[in-house]
Amino acid sequence: MAVAGCGTHQAVIIDRAGGTVSGANVLTEVEWNRLLDDTSAARVVINPDGNCCERLGRVRSWRHKLVIYRDGEFVWEGPILQVEWSLGKVEIWAGDILAWLDRRVPHNSITFGDSDLTTIGQWLIEDGFAPDDPGHTVQVVAAAKVRGARRYLKDVGQTGDHLRDLAETGLDYTAVGSTILLLPETHTAVVGRLTDADMPDGLVVAEDGTSLATRWVVAGDDDGDVLGTAGGLDAYYGLLERYLEQTSIPDDASATAAARSKLRSSLPVPVFIDTQQVTLSPDAAVDVPKLVPGWCLDITSATTCRTITQRLKITGVKVREDGGTESTPGSESVQVQVAATGAEAG
Repeated sequence: MAVAGCGTHQAVIIDRAGGTVSGANVLTEVEWNRLLDDTSAARVVINPDGNCCERLGRVRSWRHKLVIYRDGEFVWEGPILQVEWSLGKVEIWAGDILAWLDRRVPHNSITFGDSDLTTIGQWLIEDGFAPDDPGHTVQVVAAAKVRGARRYLKDVGQTGDHLRDLAETGLDYTAVGSTILLLPETHTAVVGRLTDADMPDGLVVAEDGTSLATRWVVAGDDDGDVLGTAGGLDAYYGLLERYLEQTSIPDDASATAAARSKLRSSLPVPVFIDTQQVTLSPDAAVDVPKLVPGWCLDITSATTCRTITQRLKITGVKVREDGGTESTPGSESVQVQVAATGAEAG
């Protein structure tokens, strides 16, 4: 049975042409995460041994990528963004494959008519990588079932920002290795179950009132020529209005669809469980490589005054292993951040 908190990591550095630059025979620290709708990061600290020092001295940002395995199973990869060499230690920071899209712009102008957001998101990714592909795959898990029109202009804006804007209005995405997953905000497939016993240090159940809105206004520009609204006065909460501007939205119907999507995820008050500072029990029956943002965990907790029995969406995963010291053994920690799904919020 797979459990959290008992894994051992390995790492290797790969050239963009595919060859191995260096292994990491002595890892003293490993940290990697996965994020929903954003670029994740990883960090390793290597103690060079033998001729490994010479090979590690040839590591270069963006030319090489970091690949991480947990118990021999692949869990993370992406371009190296920063390297520090010091006496007896090499420290490397990397971002996942989405980091490249923050260094790309649209290479073609395009106007989408009434299209599912996954179709638009896939175009942004494929166009971003078209001139220089580091090796990627796009997997559409399911249609977003949020439709609208969008317009993008050649050389205007960063592709990564366009993708994040799209995720604000009904699409989820995440990276697992070189694969970028596109899925609906209402995706509710379950990859595990957690109870209070799996979180022995306790947790925080939070109600995020700052995210509440009973009415959304979405504009395609600041002149009011393209405008959509959803919601209004709520019998319980009263009137709380939010405004969002996205210049890629070209018509009122698409702005209205975006407003409806925003309303679905912000009414009623979003509730989430904050486990960022809580390490899962080593006996927690979850398969760490399968903890992918966008998928769900069934969580039951009665340790706080706000009892929770709910299917919640994974929004972040953080795994860390350290090698310890001569007197203290190393250990792995696994932390998971979850929030209401689009379906639950609605």
